[in-house]
Amino acid sequence: MRVCDLPTVTIEWKYEVTMNSRPHDNEFGSIARNEREILERIENFKDSRQEWRRLFSELLGTFFLVLVAAGAGMMNNAFPGTIGRSAAVVAPGLMVMAVILFMGKVSGAHLNPAVSLAFALRGDFPWRRVPGYIVVQLLGATLAGLFLQAVLNVSSLYGSNYPASGHSSAAAMWMETILTLGLVSVILGTASGAQNVGILGAFGVGGYIALAGLWASPLSGASMNPARTFGPDLVSTNFTDFWVYVVGPIVGAALAVVVAQALRGRGKDEIALAAAEGTPGDDTSAPLI
Repeated sequence: MRVCDLPTVTIEWKYEVTMNSRPHDNEFGSIARNEREILERIENFKDSRQEWRRLFSELLGTFFLVLVAAGAGMMNNAFPGTIGRSAAVVAPGLMVMAVILFMGKVSGAHLNPAVSLAFALRGDFPWRRVPGYIVVQLLGATLAGLFLQAVLNVSSLYGSNYPASGHSSAAAMWMETILTLGLVSVILGTASGAQNVGILGAFGVGGYIALAGLWASPLSGASMNPARTFGPDLVSTNFTDFWVYVVGPIVGAALAVVVAQALRGRGKDEIALAAAEGTPGDDTSAPLI
């Protein structure tokens, strides 16, 4: 009897192990697929053969951003009273949201020299690619200024940013610094490596741009982006107080990198990964495989 019972017990034991292991297999299979997708996206982002696509994406994305950011002021000058301040500051946020969703996976949707510099300082973006990104961002902004001035027959001077009358350039610079600190902190906290991708990044970044503009634009214009101010200034050949919109955003971006390191550790290392999981510096939380 015991000899006959042995196969039955063995079969039942094997069946139980197989059935119990299926959920774990599915779970690990899903994790493995997600990891492969992330790795493929990272590798494609680093593929030098696709650099021209990324540069074109940055040029086009920055063109659209400045088109609405500078276009609001210029349109209001061409058609007085048609665009209010709230609409003017919310439009760039909505545009950034759209750009991240439709081509964030191509170039990362930086659209801003301060953002590219922050990603490089963080260690998520190679320094050798920074000059190309900044050049096409400035070019895209300039093309937007040229387009608007040609179509509306209004000087791009009305589409740029300036400190508020009665307030110093230094005050506007400090405001741009703080605003950019917040913006780049949101970007570094929601981006995957050096890429703004997905719903989380789009709504986080776009929402912050709109919110910052709603309360801070009366003082400095809430540019937070050297390219956004550079394009209209170059087309109008008027660089009055342009330094405010270079120094402020770059200093703010550098401070955001420091904040990111304090919150999540250094970029691209185990400490940062552990911090992203809510367990900074805790090796005991590693999954058991």
